[in-house]
Amino acid sequence: MRRTALAPLALAAVLFTAQPASASASASAATGPGWEPAPSAPWDVGAGARCDFPVHGEPVVDEVVRRVLGTHPDGSARHVAYQGDLVVRVTNTGTGASYDADAGGSAVVEYGRDGSQSWTVRGPVLVGVGEGQGNLPRGLYIVDGVFTMSISPTGYKDVRLLHGTTDDLCDRIGPATA
Repeated sequence: MRRTALAPLALAAVLFTAQPASASASASAATGPGWEPAPSAPWDVGAGARCDFPVHGEPVVDEVVRRVLGTHPDGSARHVAYQGDLVVRVTNTGTGASYDADAGGSAVVEYGRDGSQSWTVRGPVLVGVGEGQGNLPRGLYIVDGVFTMSISPTGYKDVRLLHGTTDDLCDRIGPATA
């Protein structure tokens, strides 16, 4: 997919950051010309935003690369392919409980001029959903399988599984108190 870093998937959470040159060179060389590193930044969400408790996410393995397949007339990316290993350590900052989530799927993302996104995905991806902001309940999920996800300009996420599963990470690292 990758992760649009997970782009506003950032899911709320994943923003691009710099990666060491040696890691970037090896990732690009492994996938061929036209691929570039698309690293994810650490992120935090407050209690109630995704889980009942505050959560920190940080990549522990990040070999995600991206390739621009098409652009808008202004030169901005329209269609982007993402792929590569990504493991995100998701931590309940209230208790210290953590889980290493495999989010290393692949995807082609179409970026709309209005801020919308359309994802076509294979494999696991980390998806964060706010209250009333998706067809999944509020939470942090690893969505694994073959699916599509549409993200509206307002951030509403519509996940459509063709074949796959959802794993609620809030359940894995909760409860809110020890």
